Amino acid sequence: KKRDNLRPKIHTVEHHTRAKASCQFSKTKSEEKGKQEKAMFSTLGAALRSQTMRAGVRALHRSAPRCASSKTGDYTIIDHTYDAVVVGAGGAGLRAAFGLTEAGFKTACITKLFPTRSHTVAAQGGINAALGNMEDDDWRWHMYDTVKGSDWLGDQDAIHYMTEQAPKAVIELENYGMPFSRTEAGKVYQRAFGGQSLKYGKGGQAHRCCAVADRTGHSLLHTLYGQSLRYDTAYFIEYFALDLIMDQGRCVGVMALCLEDGTLHRFRCKNTVLATGGYGRAYFSATSAHACTGDGNAMVTRAGLQNEDMEFVQFHPTGIYGAGCLITEGCRGEGGILLNSEGEPYMKRYAPVARDLASRDVVSRASTMEIRAGRGCGPEKDHVYLQLSHLPADVLKERLPGISETAFIFAGVDVTKEPIPVLPTVHYNMGGVPTNYRGQVLTSDGSGDKIVPGLYAAGEAACASVHGANRLGANSLLDIVVFGRACAHTIAQENKPGETLPELPAQAGESSIANLDKVRHADGATPVAALRLQMQKTMQNNAAVFRTGEVLQEGVELMNGIYKNLSDVKVFDRGLVWNTDLVEALELQNLMICALQTIVSAEARKESRGAHAREDFKDRLDEYDYSKPLEGQTKKPFDQHWRKHTMSTMNMDTGAVGLKYRPVIDETLDQKDCPTVPPAVRTY
Repeated sequence: KKRDNLRPKIHTVEHHTRAKASCQFSKTKSEEKGKQEKAMFSTLGAALRSQTMRAGVRALHRSAPRCASSKTGDYTIIDHTYDAVVVGAGGAGLRAAFGLTEAGFKTACITKLFPTRSHTVAAQGGINAALGNMEDDDWRWHMYDTVKGSDWLGDQDAIHYMTEQAPKAVIELENYGMPFSRTEAGKVYQRAFGGQSLKYGKGGQAHRCCAVADRTGHSLLHTLYGQSLRYDTAYFIEYFALDLIMDQGRCVGVMALCLEDGTLHRFRCKNTVLATGGYGRAYFSATSAHACTGDGNAMVTRAGLQNEDMEFVQFHPTGIYGAGCLITEGCRGEGGILLNSEGEPYMKRYAPVARDLASRDVVSRASTMEIRAGRGCGPEKDHVYLQLSHLPADVLKERLPGISETAFIFAGVDVTKEPIPVLPTVHYNMGGVPTNYRGQVLTSDGSGDKIVPGLYAAGEAACASVHGANRLGANSLLDIVVFGRACAHTIAQENKPGETLPELPAQAGESSIANLDKVRHADGATPVAALRLQMQKTMQNNAAVFRTGEVLQEGVELMNGIYKNLSDVKVFDRGLVWNTDLVEALELQNLMICALQTIVSAEARKESRGAHAREDFKDRLDEYDYSKPLEGQTKKPFDQHWRKHTMSTMNMDTGAVGLKYRPVIDETLDQKDCPTVPPAVRTY
């Protein structure tokens, strides 16, 4: 069969050799025959070598030998044992996985997508680090900006750790081969980005965002993936993680479904890292990929653990109107301007100093207010314009090539001549699985934090909380690299490779199989896509940029009804091999769990902070009134202010969401080296 496949190539080379010989030289028949045989064997050898190389590449992603398997009804269960399992192969997952393998741990990486298709690839603007290549800079100034950007809901020990590690992380990426854009002096190019300042907000705009043109996430993901292939990590590609396996409060493994053949895989391990990304697809219009379905957050919820600060959903100011595709903040960093229908650069009225480079929540609210005031653009006055045509053509070509292409494809706009129609669009989830700065998952019952043994989280799925109520642009790529690495370091510090693992509990994974079987045979009246659309439109309308108590309460009631309708869902494909209908139904379950916690948490928070803007509670409610001198003020009790983290759980049967609260960490890791940033009125 291989010989038959190769024959056309051999004939092509043979014919080419004869033609060349007849045109250029007069050779004897024996010389011609020798030439032909040499070409034929050379081609055959090259083809066989190519096949061997392809087999080798496939072998890189083949799982370890299947040591044990069993049968439960229609399902084959295959058992695996590893020191550590990473769920997700975006930036955070890859950095954690190869960090663990490098430290000697037998590591598996489970991912429902090929690694380079993970959503990290869509990040455009850059990665923040105080390198000081454009002007003098200090990581402490970066920390100040991040705390301020979080609206003082960020944990300052984690922010301290992230910003201090940032320069090392970027240099590490550069050493891995990440092709950063360069200055004329050959240094890593850094652009201006929203919310970034010098000298604790008093020194003007900082240029802190290290960029690879406008394709930084793409470059970072491919760099990390290439680096990961140096190590012997077992990649389980196109495996859908179903649930965590818990034993007496400890995470001891993961259940996963192989999409290719429908087998179930039970992973036993001492340490599990969740790096599954966000849940932007809970909304109708989002920059998130369709794979961003909050799988890790839902797995944690089903395990009876908490999620943190789910009400804080970031709307990016510049998603393409109608399509929702991201237009990077880097456009405004390079000098782009937002305009209303009157051609006015309106940000000067909302952020007199930072203007278009204010933090994202401020800019999104400003654009929404312009539209509400009747100054929107287009026939329906329902969007605004991003003007780039005043920028030099060489800047657009060198620094924003992807944006120029995206605007032309999705908006039909030539950015050198016309503005881009844009609208605030769901972009990022600040909330997630609660962790400390070492990546360890936490729970809180009001009496203090408790670590969940064996469980870690990093990236958008996690909540460290370095972003608090609002993430600054270009801090997300930094987050995934720093905390993916932190998870690997913490596991290496507290464990040894090859340690004996306890046996799995009896019936481990049976609840996952029962849910899978129930969903697979669901025979209700509502198609998965129809129910998903109901959820997305409810979240879009009832948990938007601006929120009110009445609209949120209506949203909670609607979402409770939609959650109950999961029992009436219809799955058409009953098979197990590449059953996308089944996978979308499982992803809808996960999205629904995240969406309910988001809208219930938002309804409960009676204040405005960061991305959570209440029109009926317009002010931030802290323990003190920081707009006035603190002298003479009495500190409000914990239950009477909102500078605290929301901790949510959910009853899977009823959909009832339970809320508790956890204090914000104001202490840094070293008060002498980096003192606490005290709360203040947040203006730009």
